[in-house]
Amino acid sequence: PPPPPPPPPRTHRSPRRRGGGGGRLPPPPSPPPKENPPPARPTAQPPAREAQTNLHPPPRLDIYCQPVEYRKSSIVCTIGPKTNNVDVLKELFHAGMCVVRMNFSHGDHDYHGSVIANAREAESQIPGAVLAIALDTKGPEIRTGLLAGDDDVRLEAGSKVKVTTDEAFFKKCDASTIFVDYKNITKVLKPGNLIFVDDGLISLSVDSIEGDSLTATVVNSGMLGSKKGVNLPNVPVDLPAVSEKDKNDLRFGVEQKVNMVFASFIRSAENVREVREVLGEEGKNIKIISKIENHQGVSNFDEILEESDGIMVARGDLGIEIDAQKVFLAQKMMISKCNVAGKPVICATQMLESMTVNPRPTRAEVSDVANAVLDGSDCVMLSGESAKGKYPVAAVKMMASICREAESAIFYKPLFNQLRQHTPSPVSMTETVASSAVNASFENRASAIICLTLSGNSARLIAKYRPQCPIVVVTRNPHTARICHLYRGCFPVIAPARDDSVEWQEDVDKRLQMAMQLGRNKGFLSGGETCVCIQGWKGGSGHTNTIRIMTVPEL
Repeated sequence: PPPPPPPPPRTHRSPRRRGGGGGRLPPPPSPPPKENPPPARPTAQPPAREAQTNLHPPPRLDIYCQPVEYRKSSIVCTIGPKTNNVDVLKELFHAGMCVVRMNFSHGDHDYHGSVIANAREAESQIPGAVLAIALDTKGPEIRTGLLAGDDDVRLEAGSKVKVTTDEAFFKKCDASTIFVDYKNITKVLKPGNLIFVDDGLISLSVDSIEGDSLTATVVNSGMLGSKKGVNLPNVPVDLPAVSEKDKNDLRFGVEQKVNMVFASFIRSAENVREVREVLGEEGKNIKIISKIENHQGVSNFDEILEESDGIMVARGDLGIEIDAQKVFLAQKMMISKCNVAGKPVICATQMLESMTVNPRPTRAEVSDVANAVLDGSDCVMLSGESAKGKYPVAAVKMMASICREAESAIFYKPLFNQLRQHTPSPVSMTETVASSAVNASFENRASAIICLTLSGNSARLIAKYRPQCPIVVVTRNPHTARICHLYRGCFPVIAPARDDSVEWQEDVDKRLQMAMQLGRNKGFLSGGETCVCIQGWKGGSGHTNTIRIMTVPEL
């Protein structure tokens, strides 16, 4: 007989029922149609917004695509005599300044007290303004003495110069004799070592050492002024981390209720603990941002990061202490480690240096600022550009514009996934809620994340995971609101004092509505859009455990 016909080809193997039956399950029902997701707000370049890897969008980035109006990166401005008045401070704030920096290498307490008073007066005159104040310590610096005359002197290449620690020459420096205030300089140097003066503009090569002085040859010509900084590259120094002047300055900062301290020339975790000890109980909430400026700081970076509240990549002195071509490697390493640790990082020094005297920056400077943002910096800083420059407001506006462009080209979803992947488990409940809120903002195309916080820790952890949308931070603590300028993408708002007659959840909803109103005012929220809200299950710090997905009501 002919063989039976072959069975028809099987295109789908269905799972068999348990219990030995040979029947097949019916095909699964079609899933219900999904609701149309809300349209995506233009928070980035379209290719960057849709990217799934870091390699996908760069060829498609469009120079004609307009960036968003709001800026996530904070701008730190050094205030000098030219900008220390209320009207200019208000202009700087409207241009984009978030943090007022006082450089305690210059000026006395009366002067810095006037900066604090003017900054707070400017803040009070702008409705809803939140302006942080930072104290930058002098640190264990080495400086030259005063010139005998008022004019700078020229050091010619090949000439010999005597470098001494003899106090008799403190006010008698000239082209042949230079006083330095580091008593052990003759003990730590040896013939052949280099001495850099004034950020390396003048180089001296040590020839011989005798007693409290040394003889050196001028390597390159340059003009020497009074009280110029001195660097000893590749030479460990034994200067104290916190000098008596620093201690007095830190106590002054505690009295004035500054929000953060930029601690100069931090070389180890012990240096950070010394600063914290000086701040004491009254200054325990002041954030310590450690400035990494030499070989020892880079070598001990991991322990410094663990002990600090944040890091500043201080590239001025760092670029003298280490080879200039190595600075970008140190910058990327430090920023990356800060991002994984969830601690803020500031990129500083010579970012728009040419705008000290020119109305426009160089293209290299623009790229430098943009790459600092792309690397992951939470803040970027202006020094002489805003302290003594001819165009301080223009410099802040230019920096703000560069930040907005760079932020629009960041590939946020891959970045979020990478940060989660590199965060070791287990994490705290607050961090779990923070990362989940950021994930929910991606899945729901949220236009903002609203965070109710007392200490600012929840806001810091949300910022760690780099959401594409802005973070509105609502707090009743003015100090918390100000320190939130350290965290990328945070827009702080200070809520009024609690009304005990109002139930707790009703009070929470009022604060959420306040945050939504701020979003409307800033232009990143409007009626019908989605926002992700996180809050605690009760009042107080450390209770964040709730995520709510809400729709912004129509006006």
